[in-house]
Amino acid sequence: MRKTLPAVALLTLALAACQPQAPSTPAADGAQQDAATAPDAEADAAFAALSKEWLDGWLRLNPVYATQVGDHSHDDRIDDLGAEGRKATIDFNKAILAKLDAIDTAALSRKNQVDALILRNQVEGDIWNVETLQSWAWDPQAYNGLAGGAIYGLMARDFAPMTERLKSATARMQKIPALFAQMRENLDPARVPKIHAETVAKQNAGLLALVDEFITPNAGQLEGDDRKQLDDAVATLRKTVAEQQEWLDDTLVPNAKGDFRIGAELYDQKLKFSLNSALSRAEIKQRAEAELKRVRDEMYGIARTVLADKADAPEMPDAPSDGQRQAAIEAALELAYADRPARSEVVDAAKQALADATAFVKEKDLVTVPDDPVKIILMPEFQRGVAVAYCDSPGPLDKGLDTYFAISPIPDDWSDEQATSFLREYNSRMIDLLAIHEAMPGHYLEGAHSAQFPSTLRAVLRSGPFAEGWAVYTEKMMTDAGYLDGDPLFRLVQLKFYLRSVANAILDQGVHVDGWSREQAMHLMTHDTFQQEREAAGKWVRAQLTSAQLPTYFVGVQEHFDTRKAVEAKLGDKFDLKAYNDQVLSYGAPPVRFVRQLMLDQPIE
Repeated sequence: MRKTLPAVALLTLALAACQPQAPSTPAADGAQQDAATAPDAEADAAFAALSKEWLDGWLRLNPVYATQVGDHSHDDRIDDLGAEGRKATIDFNKAILAKLDAIDTAALSRKNQVDALILRNQVEGDIWNVETLQSWAWDPQAYNGLAGGAIYGLMARDFAPMTERLKSATARMQKIPALFAQMRENLDPARVPKIHAETVAKQNAGLLALVDEFITPNAGQLEGDDRKQLDDAVATLRKTVAEQQEWLDDTLVPNAKGDFRIGAELYDQKLKFSLNSALSRAEIKQRAEAELKRVRDEMYGIARTVLADKADAPEMPDAPSDGQRQAAIEAALELAYADRPARSEVVDAAKQALADATAFVKEKDLVTVPDDPVKIILMPEFQRGVAVAYCDSPGPLDKGLDTYFAISPIPDDWSDEQATSFLREYNSRMIDLLAIHEAMPGHYLEGAHSAQFPSTLRAVLRSGPFAEGWAVYTEKMMTDAGYLDGDPLFRLVQLKFYLRSVANAILDQGVHVDGWSREQAMHLMTHDTFQQEREAAGKWVRAQLTSAQLPTYFVGVQEHFDTRKAVEAKLGDKFDLKAYNDQVLSYGAPPVRFVRQLMLDQPIE
C-alpha cells in the first residue's frame, strides 16, 4: 500500500524545488553566475510562488493529466471542455503570463531561468491551443482520449488501495456522459477531418473494454452504497457509449468534411510549442534530408561488406544507381530478417536482450546504472499487436512505483503469415534495439536519472524531445561501443531504425505543409527508409491524426548529437563519456537546448 501526497504537500515540494540553490558541482547547475549577475533571492522567491500557483491551478484544470503525472487530489474529476471550462483555462493562463512578465527573469538562478522559459512555453501554448488551434472544435480524439485516460490512469497502477481507485473511477464514469455531451456540442462536423471521425468511431467501444478489463473484475471489493453507485455508473456508461456510437456513425462520420492538414502557419506555431527547440521547420527538413542520404550511403557500405561472399548478391558497384543501392541494402536486411525468434519465444528474447544490454552498459561503464529495478511484464492484452515492447514509467510525482518494460507475445489469433511479417520487422536484432531504446540505457535509465532533479515543475513538464532524443542517441552510442561484438548486421538494423526518426520528421512536414499524397508518404517509408508496408501504412494514419509530434525523435536526437559534439570540442582529451552522459541526465529532462547552455556556460535563452 502506498499513501499518496495531498495537494498541499505537492505544492510545498514545488516551492522547495524552485528555491535558489547554489550548485555543489558544475554538473548540478552549470557555471556559477558572477557577482554582477548573481541570482536575486527576491526574484527567485517570486518565481517559486508563481510556480506553486501555476502547478496548483494547472493540475486542477487538467485533472485527468494530473492523475497521469501522479497528483491524486483530483482523481474524482474530469476535464471541462465546455465554454466555461475553456474560459477558465484562458483566464488562468493569462493571469499567470502577466505575473511571469513582471518577474525579472535575468535575475533568477540559472536553474530557475530554465524553468521560467519552460513555464512560459507551456502557458503560451495552452492559450494558443484554445484560442487559435481550437482542437476542441474539430478533433474528436481529445474527448476520447480524456474518457479513456480518466479510467486507465486510475486503474493501471497500484498507487492507492483498489477501493479508493474504484470510488474515484465511479465519480469519473458519472461525469463521462457530460464530457460526451460537450463533444457533440463543441465539434463542428465541417471542420472535423474524416480520418479523425472514423478513428474515434472505431475506438469508442474501447472505453467499455477498459471497464471490463479493470473495473468490473474488481467491483466486488466495494460494498453497500459504494457498490451500487459503481454498478449504476457502469450501466449508465454502457448506455452512453451506445448512444455515442450511434451519433458517431450516423452524424459525425457522414458529415465530417475537415482537412487533416493544418497548414504551414499553424504547423510552425505548433512546432514551436511542441519542440521548444532552436531548430526551425526549414532547418529540420534540411537536416533530415541530408541524414537520409548519408545513412543510406552508410547502409550501402555495410551491405557490400556482408554480401561480399554471397553467390546470389546483387550488383554492388562503387558508384551505384538508386536501384542498385536499394537492392543491395534490401538484400542485406533480408539476412537480418531471417534471424528472428519463434512466435512463442518473443518474450524470452526480449528478457535476454534487456539482460545483455544491462551487462554491456555496466561492462563498458557508459553511464551510471540506477539501482531502481525495472520490472518486466507481459503487455496488457488490449495493447498488443502494435509493437514488441514499450517502457511504461510511473508519473513523475508518483515516487516509488515500478517502471515496466512491457513485452508483447504474438497474439494467439494471428496466423503464421501475420506473425512472420511482424517478426521480419521485429527480428532478433531489432528486439535488441528495442531493449536499448525502451529500457537500458534508454527510457528507463533516463527516467530514473531525471526523477532525481529537484524541480516539480520540470518533472511535470519534462521534454518529449529530450526523452525520445536520448533513447535514439543511446542506440548509436551502444552500436559505436561495439555492442554484439560489432556485428555489422546489428549496425545495419540500427541505422534502419534510426531512419524511422528521420522519416518521421520529413513525413510530418510533407503531410501538413507540403500536401503530400499517400503515395508520396509510402514511398518515403517503404523505399527510402525500408519500412514494412503494414508499419508504413500505420504511420500514414498517424501522420494524418497528429501534427508536430512525429519530429520529436529526430529533433531531440539531433540536439543531443550537437550537444555532445560541442562538449567534446570544448574538453578535447579530457572528455569522458560516462561523466558526460551522467551530466546530461542530471538536469531533469528539459528541452535539450537548455542542457547545452547549462553545460557550456552559455546564456539561458
